[in-house]
Amino acid sequence: MSQSLVFDIRPNTVWHVEEACRQAWPAAVEQVAEGWLLRRSGGGIRRTNSANPLAGERHCDAALIDRVEAFYRGFRQVPVFRLTDFTREMSAELDRRGYTTQASTLTLLAPLATQPLSDANDVTVTTEPTENWFDLRDRLAKDPVIFRDMVASINLPKAFASARAGGRTASIAYGVLCHGMLVVESVATHPNHRGNGLAKRTVGALMNWARGAGADKACLQVVADNHPALAVYRALGFNTSLYSYHYRFAPDAA
Repeated sequence: MSQSLVFDIRPNTVWHVEEACRQAWPAAVEQVAEGWLLRRSGGGIRRTNSANPLAGERHCDAALIDRVEAFYRGFRQVPVFRLTDFTREMSAELDRRGYTTQASTLTLLAPLATQPLSDANDVTVTTEPTENWFDLRDRLAKDPVIFRDMVASINLPKAFASARAGGRTASIAYGVLCHGMLVVESVATHPNHRGNGLAKRTVGALMNWARGAGADKACLQVVADNHPALAVYRALGFNTSLYSYHYRFAPDAA
C-alpha cells in the first residue's frame, strides 16, 4: 500500500472503501460464503460476477474454491475471484488449478475538504440519470439492460453528471455517497471529445456535489494501465493509491 500523505488514512479505510464501492455498484445476487461475497448479475461486468473478499476471517482452502466454482457453474458462468493486494492467500491454489490473471486495477483516494472547488459550471448534475446520460453510456460500455437495473437498485444518495459538446451529451459519470465518501463510477467520454477536459469537469462536478453534501474524501477505481484516465484523476487530487486488485479466471474462460 502506497500513500501520498494528503490526509489521514485509518487502518480500516480499505474495507470502508471496498464496501462503498460494492454499494455503489450492487449485484443482482449476493451470497456470503466463508468470508467471501459471491456476486452475480449476469453479463460481462467482472465486479458483479466474481467472488469478493470480506473483512475478517476468510477461508482460502480448496473446499472454499470448490464452493465458489459450484456457485458460478450453477449459473453457467466461469468462476472468477477478485483479489486485492492484501487478500491473496489463495493465489497458490488458484495457480495450481490453472486460473489466469487479468486486469490490474488501482483504488485511488482524494481529499475533498482541502481541494478547491472544480470549474464545472457547464456540467449538469441530477439525482437520476437522464435518457441522454444512459444513451452515451449504452454506446460506450457493455450490458446496458443490466446496468440500468443496477443503477435503479442503488439505495444511497447518488448523482449523475454530464457535460455536452457539439450539441449532445459527450461525457458522463455518476457518484454515490457512502461512509462519508464519494465513490466515482462509470466515467466515460465520447471518443470524438476526449482530451478536451470534459472528463475532468464531469468528475469535478461530482466532487463539488459530494463536498456540498458533507463528504470529506472521494475514491475511484481505474485500470492500472489507463494512463489518460490516471492523468485526469491525478489532476483532480487522486494522489493516494490505497490498494490494487486483479481478477483470477478459471482456465475455461473464453
